[in-house]
Amino acid sequence: MQNTTQQCASCTVHNKKNLERLGIEMEDYNFLIALAGNPNTGKSTVFNYLTGLHQHTGNWPGKTVSRAEGAYIYSSKKYKLIDLPGTYSLLSTSADEEIARDFILFGQPDVTVIVLDATRLERNLNLTLQILEITERVVVCVNLADEAKRHGITVDPKYLSERLGVPVVLASARQGDGMQELLAAVEGVATGEITCKPHRISSLPEEIRKAIEQLSAKIETSFPGLPNSRWIALRLLEGDQRMIEAVGSGELSVLAEALVQSTNVT
Repeated sequence: MQNTTQQCASCTVHNKKNLERLGIEMEDYNFLIALAGNPNTGKSTVFNYLTGLHQHTGNWPGKTVSRAEGAYIYSSKKYKLIDLPGTYSLLSTSADEEIARDFILFGQPDVTVIVLDATRLERNLNLTLQILEITERVVVCVNLADEAKRHGITVDPKYLSERLGVPVVLASARQGDGMQELLAAVEGVATGEITCKPHRISSLPEEIRKAIEQLSAKIETSFPGLPNSRWIALRLLEGDQRMIEAVGSGELSVLAEALVQSTNVT
């Protein structure tokens, strides 16, 4: 397997592979891809480029928040792409944040693509670091590189990849620049060809680390098979009221099951 820091998100694509946009044809897919990011990062443009769609296709179950889905074929594999609501964090203070958090947490996408605005990296990286605490199967797409260049901003994707521990691709989705590199990076992470080693909080006091371990073990006992028990433990320790209620009522397992089922909703 290749290490992320060695080949940096498949930065060089030696053999250009064909992209086949499938629109809303999403049956029998090989990989499930979540598309996350702050509002106004060009996330929908990335979605439209990959799927050939130009509109939202419904709402999330039980929500008034729009849900966009599409599909594409790349390198003979079929990818189902779900465009999550644009959000600045995963702390569940709004319906959009709750949907994005729950899908990444329980929907178990094969790859989560985080779209960043190259002109506002510092603000965008807050969400990126939160997602890296949940999943290691991530590709970062630094979009709007053309606007960054006009503003005299230089972004080094290799350096970002080394610091974040996941593939980073520089792109301008409106022009299609960097999209072949993005497709290759997603393929690499989805198939396991690219190994991610995401940056995560490591400088926690010993007592907090022990508390997380103990709480994670109790969560796994109470909710067998539930993914990301460590992140849930972190949220409980931070006093996330929504997560406390979900654990106390047993809703957590119902929520996880509903999110898994929702991946098959078109």
